[in-house]
Amino acid sequence: MSDERIDCLIVGGGPAGLTAAIYLARFRLSVVVVDAGHSRAALIALTRNHAGFPEGISGKALLARMRRQAELHGARIILGRVEELNVAPEGFVVRSSTSELRAGAVLLATGVTNLRPPMDETLHMRALEQGRLRYCPVCDGYEVTDQRVAVIGFGARAAGEAEFLRAYTASVTLIALEADDGLDDSQRRRLDEIGVRRIAGPAGDFALEDDSISLACSKGRLRFDAIYPALGSEVHSDLAHGLGAAVTQDGCIRVDAHQRTSIDGLYAAGDVVLGLDQISHAMGEAGVAATSLRNDLAKQAPFLR
Repeated sequence: MSDERIDCLIVGGGPAGLTAAIYLARFRLSVVVVDAGHSRAALIALTRNHAGFPEGISGKALLARMRRQAELHGARIILGRVEELNVAPEGFVVRSSTSELRAGAVLLATGVTNLRPPMDETLHMRALEQGRLRYCPVCDGYEVTDQRVAVIGFGARAAGEAEFLRAYTASVTLIALEADDGLDDSQRRRLDEIGVRRIAGPAGDFALEDDSISLACSKGRLRFDAIYPALGSEVHSDLAHGLGAAVTQDGCIRVDAHQRTSIDGLYAAGDVVLGLDQISHAMGEAGVAATSLRNDLAKQAPFLR
């Protein structure tokens, strides 16, 4: 593939990347998606927050449908990781773990990775599958209505998540991951006023019980119906940063209203732009990015049937 030239390369095979692939393939552009296979969407046991699926759908099933749709219209999906991205005459040179090609434009949909509490991979996956470990209260706060919920974290992020979940249940406990909870006096008073229990850390030794998830903390071993880690995330903006594209203080890629980055021909969509953790939002950004990309390429040379 070293001599191959395509219209667009998409980095990332999550909801944003696959939505863009569907759009661009239906624009009759040549499109390749390089997917490392680590989309956070694949970890979703069941989402009931995605419009059009009233009974819910698993993240893996949703991604499989989107891949089929993209490939039906001619997009190619390659399993691999982009290791190098360079600006070249008339576009970019892209080197992945499996191939090398030239692309007129590149769309980054590389997402983020949630920072996890200290537990092994097997326990982490089982807890997610059982709905005992959850990462997105906007997505699934409804599902923990009137349950015993704990938020594990530090500072304002954890306090805000605990307050958000308080709208769904009266039983919310904020447990510091380490000894220091990172809260100031006003944040502590706020949590006390709305009935969020505060417990000092450290928190660890997580375990799945028959009908709950438990952990060890300064108050001993406590059991909950669900735990939300509020530990932040790692933003995968390395490729953009390597090209000198503008990024935010949090490391997210800066884009304009049409998802263009500060580098000509480079676009970005999804949580790598704004970590909202919403499939629908990532897909919407991807539709805008794909349309902008197509129209920008057409200014260079019109697409004629």
